[in-house]
Amino acid sequence: MKTKAKYFITIGTFDGVHVGHRFLLAQLEKLAVNYRLKPLALYFPLPPKTLMSCKPEMTVLTLPKEKKLLLKQCGTPTQALDFATCRQLTAEQFFTQVLCKKLNAGGVLVGSDFAFGKDRQAGAQWLQERCEKAGLLFAITRFYKTGTQKISSSLLRKILASGDIERANQLLGRPYELTGKVVKGQQLGRKLGFPTANLHTGIYKVLPLGVFAVKVRVGKQVYDGFCNIGFRPTVNSIYGKLPLVEVHIFDFDKNIYGRDITVWFVQKLRNEIKFDTLPALVAQLKKDRTQAKKVMKRFTFPIV
Repeated sequence: MKTKAKYFITIGTFDGVHVGHRFLLAQLEKLAVNYRLKPLALYFPLPPKTLMSCKPEMTVLTLPKEKKLLLKQCGTPTQALDFATCRQLTAEQFFTQVLCKKLNAGGVLVGSDFAFGKDRQAGAQWLQERCEKAGLLFAITRFYKTGTQKISSSLLRKILASGDIERANQLLGRPYELTGKVVKGQQLGRKLGFPTANLHTGIYKVLPLGVFAVKVRVGKQVYDGFCNIGFRPTVNSIYGKLPLVEVHIFDFDKNIYGRDITVWFVQKLRNEIKFDTLPALVAQLKKDRTQAKKVMKRFTFPIV
């Protein structure tokens, strides 16, 4: 290992910053301490697959700001990679120019399915051989599993698509969250006695469909509430690629148009339903409110 070596590095997308990612970062910290190097996690703010996809809608678990904050909470130093630049580099160029010359890597930790370089031309075996040739340390982490199932960002996307919030939260190690700007809607909820904050979350964020008991942060305050994500089949149905996010905050009547708020999903209450009449919808909303309040009384998951 070169004397100027400074960092033990891992590289990834870290979409979701789930328990598998946290396991990887914990391993990185131990290796760095053992070899008297500094840990450093290189990451892409948005997944390369999303940036290259012709259908990028709802393909991301953590948007760049969310990911940056979650990684910061993990405690491991991080550095964002520019995908537009990296995708043009061969594996050899990335290894030489970025890992060795720019970052003075002393060691590299990756998963066994790791691939990098232009068109994903190289994998973990190539990297191991190249590290050995350059005198760098190299380590491969095992997959973090639940039972026999590998925990991955793609698995979490499937679980969220099915609406199983509680399972997703277990694998994330925290409640799934989204942050969006409050925009003006048709204000029908207010007329029905259930005013809602309509959130604009962008096109990338994965949105689980249904009605959920939630925690909501407005400024520095955190409230209970329930959230509907869907296509409004009872009134003024919307027919677009993206569902509408509507949040009813309990005991709250402030004007928050234009502000960003964060929603944490605790438990799914039901699927979105089309009602024959508005009174039937209101009756169900009252039941949703009652059920959500019962759920939140039992909720002990820490909110950061």
